[in-house]
Amino acid sequence: MSSTPHGAPTDPSGPTFDPYDNMPELIPLRTAAQSGDWPSVRAYIARLDSVNRVNSAVSLVADVPGVENMLERAVREQPGDPLPRTLLAQRYVYIGWDIRSAARAQHVSRDQFDQFHSWLRRAEQLLIEVCAEQPSYTPAWNARLTTARGLELGQSEVRRRYDRLSAHHPHDYHAQTSLLQQLCPKWGGSWEAAHGFAQECAKAAPDGYANAALVADAHIEHWLELGGSEGAAYLRGVPVHDDLRFAAHASVLHPDHRADWNSIGAHSTFAFAFSLGGHFEDAAPHFAFLGNRASKHPWDYMNDPKASFRKFRKSALESRGGGYR
Repeated sequence: MSSTPHGAPTDPSGPTFDPYDNMPELIPLRTAAQSGDWPSVRAYIARLDSVNRVNSAVSLVADVPGVENMLERAVREQPGDPLPRTLLAQRYVYIGWDIRSAARAQHVSRDQFDQFHSWLRRAEQLLIEVCAEQPSYTPAWNARLTTARGLELGQSEVRRRYDRLSAHHPHDYHAQTSLLQQLCPKWGGSWEAAHGFAQECAKAAPDGYANAALVADAHIEHWLELGGSEGAAYLRGVPVHDDLRFAAHASVLHPDHRADWNSIGAHSTFAFAFSLGGHFEDAAPHFAFLGNRASKHPWDYMNDPKASFRKFRKSALESRGGGYR
């Protein structure tokens, strides 16, 4: 085991993309969800002090295999509580999306689409009820952004849902990353809309918030669409480089930034974008923060995420005279 120049631990065998390894404080939540302990899951989420943390917790619980059994019981026993219905809806979304897979539409079979849409419609019915009863319940609106995208309800409907959410929580990072996906051409949007929205979020957010990482996320999506040498040249370009530097210094590199559950994902996004553009000195502070941690996205865009992370981290730390010691 060694360290970065800033003291964050590194490991040549890493990184870990597991959120529970990266944030051990989440382990009791997973344990409760895996054991079917609804009171403990509910109590854990009730203690969280921000909408972003609640959104993260909802996403993590819903990703636990088989958790739908516990959640279906909780819905039956507490029919007026929005949390179990929202968690169950999010679980149904994940089940459906696993069936669909992450492949482009032309590579997904008709049967996969039928099953996918069936699960999303089940989720949507739960969420409609929650949002009608509690119009400001952000986790439900977050889930409805995903169901709208999967059910192909169109740009205007997804934007309507986002506007309902942002009226109560204007800097919801999870909602913004979800809408950004919808605004990309692969979901019927445009690069003008995607980049414009990312810049809008970056400018509106208070200094030090992670939201400006959406600027990097939009450029990564654009790189992915271009592919090959054209994509690499795009990220090397001066305008993109300037965008990334501005966004990084407005968010996770700003003196007012306080590390939270979004920080690993935001730093991972900047580290990825700067590295693919060959801007290793700019990537270095992000790798220094990450050490041996990373979020699955956007590293899952690489054929070998771990090897790519290690390669880029080594180049970035060496650019500042660091590296392993």
